[in-house]
Amino acid sequence: MNPYVLATLLSSLGLGTTLTFASSHWLLAWMGLEINTLAITPLMAQHHHPRAVEATTKYFLTQATAAAMILFASTTNAWMTGEWSINDLSNPIASTMFMAALALKIGLAPMHFWMPEVLQGLDLLTGLILSTWQKLAPFALIIQTAQTIDPLLLTLLGISSTLVGGWGGLNQTQLRKILAYSSIAHMGWMIIVIQYAPQLTLIALGTYIIMTSAAFLTLKMSLTTKINTLATTWSKSPILTSTTALVLLSLGGLPPLTGFMPKWLILQELTKQDLPIIATAMALTALISLYFYLRLCYAMTLTISPNMINSTTPWRTQTTQTSLPLALFTTAALGLLPMAPAILMLTT
Repeated sequence: MNPYVLATLLSSLGLGTTLTFASSHWLLAWMGLEINTLAITPLMAQHHHPRAVEATTKYFLTQATAAAMILFASTTNAWMTGEWSINDLSNPIASTMFMAALALKIGLAPMHFWMPEVLQGLDLLTGLILSTWQKLAPFALIIQTAQTIDPLLLTLLGISSTLVGGWGGLNQTQLRKILAYSSIAHMGWMIIVIQYAPQLTLIALGTYIIMTSAAFLTLKMSLTTKINTLATTWSKSPILTSTTALVLLSLGGLPPLTGFMPKWLILQELTKQDLPIIATAMALTALISLYFYLRLCYAMTLTISPNMINSTTPWRTQTTQTSLPLALFTTAALGLLPMAPAILMLTT
């Protein structure tokens, strides 16, 4: 892709998200989301592969549907209340419709069906942008309007997302689909606590972005998209293989890694709010997700050649890729747990 075009598209992505962050008017927020969608569409279709074009079409249609629903919800709210401000979402029909639209935007269950299919058709860097940056603008709107949305709806969305995110990933062999289901499960954790402690949602979103970035950049570095090729990465880069296993366990939420921090704080908050059954359900669904992360770790670090490996072992060629972002994200994904009190103090 032409570097000028790429720079324009990436700056448009930044502009769209910033516009939604800064807006207090519905139309401006909607415009930011639309700029975001239109800027990432050419990035998704840049390889001209039939799968990439199909993924782009699916993504565009779902995002356009969600944008139309947001516009309809905001118009309904303005019609009922006479207010276009984001903070005055007082009409229950409009708020439910708005939450459904944003759930479709970020891929919460049961509006998640597009997410694994779209991510599977993209290359790893565009998939990384889709899994991380594209979640920021919708989350800014959800946090601003969370207090006006029915708590039962948010709880159902949260629990169903963690359940679907765990269950859906069990049967997959494609790493991008596994990361898509992982994303759905993490979104559920963020949504479940958003009315009680929005700062915990921000912490969970930040740690999710760090861990997912580390996972995607690792896969890009080792040029891996399937589990059976993952099993041969130890011969190419042994140190990267061991850190990747730890990043995957961090995504699963095991202590003493960074991914344990948001889960621990969210379970603590739910227990404080006298919701022990929901907290137990969330902890049990996290175990389902942990199973497929452990499966990836097993395939990557615990299989010894020639056991169970169908693909040929790759050459140890020198990579030309920049490894600094990968090193930074991996370090953050493994070692931020001791910083939990400081992070919590900064966000509250």
